[in-house]
Amino acid sequence: MPPIYELSATELIARYRRRELSPVGVANALLARIDAWEQKLNAMYRVDRDGALAQARAAEARWRAGAPLSALDGVPVTIKENIATRGDPAPIGTLANEDAPPATADAPPVARLREGGAVILGKTTMPDYGMLSSGLSSLHGVTRNPWRLDRNTSGSSSGAGAAAAAGYAPLHLGTDIGGSVRLPATHCGIFALKPSLGRVPIHPPYMGRATGPMTRRVADAALMMNLLTRPDARDFMSLPPQETDYLARLEGLDLKSLRIGFLADMRCGLPVHPEVAAAAAAAARALETAGCAVEEMRSFLSPAMLDGMCRFFEARSYHDYAQLPAAKQAKVLPFIAEWCSWRAKNFSGRDVIEAYGLVMAMREAAVAACRRYDFVLSPVSPILPYEADSPAPGNDPHDALPHIAFTVPYNMSEQPAASLNWSFSADGLPVGVQLIGHRFDDLGVLRLAHTLEALRPAQKAWPEPD
Repeated sequence: MPPIYELSATELIARYRRRELSPVGVANALLARIDAWEQKLNAMYRVDRDGALAQARAAEARWRAGAPLSALDGVPVTIKENIATRGDPAPIGTLANEDAPPATADAPPVARLREGGAVILGKTTMPDYGMLSSGLSSLHGVTRNPWRLDRNTSGSSSGAGAAAAAGYAPLHLGTDIGGSVRLPATHCGIFALKPSLGRVPIHPPYMGRATGPMTRRVADAALMMNLLTRPDARDFMSLPPQETDYLARLEGLDLKSLRIGFLADMRCGLPVHPEVAAAAAAAARALETAGCAVEEMRSFLSPAMLDGMCRFFEARSYHDYAQLPAAKQAKVLPFIAEWCSWRAKNFSGRDVIEAYGLVMAMREAAVAACRRYDFVLSPVSPILPYEADSPAPGNDPHDALPHIAFTVPYNMSEQPAASLNWSFSADGLPVGVQLIGHRFDDLGVLRLAHTLEALRPAQKAWPEPD
């Protein structure tokens, strides 16, 4: 049998059913895996050993009685720090909130996982306010990429990306408002889905904000979606619940009926690295060879739209920053403080509305550009993983988000989008591709990702601690 940390959630469940493994044994093995890696990676904010083992014992008793709560009963999971878990603080990555009180209730996705019996191992790290595509945090320090410790995980679901690649658990939960599950997925070589806005209930809801699964395999993300999509009245932006078995419906996609748009270059933000471009082109060829009609499409995003999005994020974050007392402002990562202040402190109401109007123009353009295709394929990040201790490529707080041009439009357009690892760079670093569907077609994106997963080149062995 492979090591427990290499087993998927679907494999664990099959072995629980056959009584070849127990939830307690699996939890202990994965806690040991965390111990083996964590000093090097710094992917965990909190590890709840006692709580995890208590949950595992309860799950084991249910399996012995033949009464598991769900298809995830006893399967370990990690939760991103900013997703509320009852009894744990959620300081959103910044030292300014080091005194944050414990949450009094689970956020909706955590509540669903807990109701299904999943074993929560702990909370993963994130950068200040989730507003960096980086593993750097004033509170948590530097989270490192398991494939190469001097490389960045990207973010903001930085700890979740590193934990998935290192085998801390088969299931991880992240959040995404501009690329924050997809960017760590491409840099860490895993799969991640940003669902349609409202498909997975969250609290508090906000424009573009989504919670999604981060896993090594597409099937495990589909299994998570079966629980995560259940309704929760706290999310007033949530979609009507659907009775969809995402895992059962992964197979059988008819590729010969599909029209795929291939968006090779967004033509704003950072230029696409040649190895990233080559991976996306190879994935497009694989789909075409398998029978899809693949058509190269033009960029729909303008530099003005991307800058409008950046200005909107700056204004939103400066509003939060400006309300802090001076002593707490001094604890915020200096890069973040400068990023959100340098022009937002002088914004007028007209400036903010202009930026918001450009965000809406981006939304409209994304939906219109994708309308003629069943799915769109593109790079995820235009770059390969950069230095681990860098807050952003280029280290320029006045141009902090030029690498999100491929991801952020689909947050604003509310479309489902996923990152799937395709290949590896000459230096052995993962390179993913992005799959985008129409609004509400989360199942379709998962099905295409599952199909592409079978078409991709042979993958490298997962990294191991020295």
